[in-house]
Amino acid sequence: MSVKAFKLVSAVEREMLMGDKNYINIECIECCGKNLYIGTNDCFIYHFLLDEKVSTAGKVTFAATKQLHKYLGLKKPVSELKAASALTRLLVLCDNTITLVNMINLEPVPTGARIKGAVTFTLNENPVSGDPFCVEVCIISVKRRTIQMFMVFEDRVQIVKEVFTPEQPCAVAVDGYYLCLALTTQYIILNYNTGVSQDLFPYCSDEKRPIVKRIGRQEFLLAGPGGLGMFATVDGISQRAPVHWSENVFGAALCFPYVVALDDEFITVHSMLDQQQKQTLPFKEGHILQDFEGKVIVATNKGVYILVPLPLEKQIQDLLASHRVEEALVLAKGARRNIPKEKFQVMYKRILQQAGFIQFAQLQFLEAKELFR
Repeated sequence: MSVKAFKLVSAVEREMLMGDKNYINIECIECCGKNLYIGTNDCFIYHFLLDEKVSTAGKVTFAATKQLHKYLGLKKPVSELKAASALTRLLVLCDNTITLVNMINLEPVPTGARIKGAVTFTLNENPVSGDPFCVEVCIISVKRRTIQMFMVFEDRVQIVKEVFTPEQPCAVAVDGYYLCLALTTQYIILNYNTGVSQDLFPYCSDEKRPIVKRIGRQEFLLAGPGGLGMFATVDGISQRAPVHWSENVFGAALCFPYVVALDDEFITVHSMLDQQQKQTLPFKEGHILQDFEGKVIVATNKGVYILVPLPLEKQIQDLLASHRVEEALVLAKGARRNIPKEKFQVMYKRILQQAGFIQFAQLQFLEAKELFR
């Protein structure tokens, strides 16, 4: 049974990006606060400011204002963008080279600092250096079976470590010293400081695109065999039951307490609390799904959309209205980490009371008694 957890709201429509130039495609996106950056197949970066408006009826809309666009001078697509807001830098991957550009004017840094030979890259969101004016970048190198760690400063880059992997890596996520890697035939956890690695489970990267996503401190979400979304800690164990995805999911994002997945035809929403599928949104031609500081963004080749979460209290009330008491209570308990303690206690008491009355009306007196108590 479904829950309305998210609404899909358009953020950047195709005319704003490409006008009548049909050949332009969105390759990658990055969002940092109100700043939305889009990289395209014709080697441009576009910078928009996103303004969120909420009507008196509670309807959310987004107004995107174009600030700037910049041609990077190559005949190659911009394949990845990552913002390092503490440095006011945007890291841009194009033609296997990561360039540092200013987040405001999109100009390359004067020193010309860059990282060459990168297939793909990610930032360490749980950095080990302790330097606030530096970001830690992990790249899959063009050198076979090689991962490299860099420290990136405002105007220079410094290699820290080069690690060799047992098979060719094709996707990576980082947490502290731990790398979660999708290799050709399996997922592994590798501590790049000690060199100790641990096999997780087999996976064939020739058949499907792997998903490796850091979802919290020392925890990752992976696309497993049989259409399962698997959770794994850096110790190589799973503390949560898997979620059942479709076989052809190729993108995943997190917006607690939900895991959002993207395949060729749908966006699906699963709860991390009871692993059930809660919502399905038809979405054709999607190829990007990412979360940025709690904001979930999805994109086709031509447009950008935001998945706006409905307030958790509203979702809980909808579940109670449908007499889905158990689900409402699970969601209410899970909401504890998103709501201030005093507010949560008042809300939770009211929910227990409502749930008690529902059980009482269904003649489930023992359950009602427990809830009232």
